Amino acid sequence: MIFPALAGLRLSSVSLVMVAALMALALGGIGLAAQSAPPRRLLPVDQAASQPDFFTFRAQLFTAIARRDAAMLMAVVHPDIKNGFGGDDGKANFEAKWRPGDANSDVWPELAAVLALGGTFESAETFIAPYVFSRWPTGVDSYEHVAVVGDRVRIRTAPRADAEVAGVSSFEIVPLARQSGDTSEGWTAVRLSATRIGYVASRFVRSPIGYRAFFSKQDGRWQMLMFLAGD
Repeated sequence: MIFPALAGLRLSSVSLVMVAALMALALGGIGLAAQSAPPRRLLPVDQAASQPDFFTFRAQLFTAIARRDAAMLMAVVHPDIKNGFGGDDGKANFEAKWRPGDANSDVWPELAAVLALGGTFESAETFIAPYVFSRWPTGVDSYEHVAVVGDRVRIRTAPRADAEVAGVSSFEIVPLARQSGDTSEGWTAVRLSATRIGYVASRFVRSPIGYRAFFSKQDGRWQMLMFLAGD
C-alpha cells in the first residue's frame, strides 16, 4: 500500500478516487474515441517514499487532515506561505482564508486531494504535489486541458450518469470543450474531435492549475511554503 497513513481516513469521494489513481502507477488504458492524434499520457508519479523523513511528514499531515486538527496543520504552515497571486501571503492570511478551525473548511478536502495525487522532488529539499502539476508537459496549454486521473474512465455523450458511453480514457491529458452556458455541475466537457464533445465526471479529472502545494525542508523540518491555485 502506498499510503499506510491513509488507513481509516474518512475523506471525500474525490479524494478516494485520487488515492486510487495514485496507486495505479503503471496501468494502461484505451484512448479517447474519435481522436485524430494519439492521446498524451500522464501517468501518476509519487516520489515521497524516496525520502523517508518526508514520507513520515506527509503521513502525519494526512493524520491531521483526518482529525481536522487545525493546530497540527498550522504548525507546518511556513510564516511566509504563498497563498495566491494577489499579495495575500503569510500564515495569518492562510488562517483567515481557510479557517482550519472549522471542521467543514474547504482546506481539508482540497489539501487531501492534492496530497493523494502524489508528487515529485524538485530538489532534495523541495517536494511539489500533485503530480498533475509537477509533471505537466511543457507545450500543453494548462488552461485548455485537464488530466484524467483514473483508469478506464467513461466519457459520456451527455452530462448524465445514464448517458451513452462515447469512449474511455486512462491517465490521459484531454482538451477541454468550452460550452457556452453549460452549467452541468459535477461534469467536465471534453473535446473528442473537432465536432464531438463528451462529458467526464469531474471527480475523475484534474487541472494542472488547480490547487497545489510546495513543501520545503527548513531548519531541519518540513514546512508548507505554498498552497494555491491559478497561474
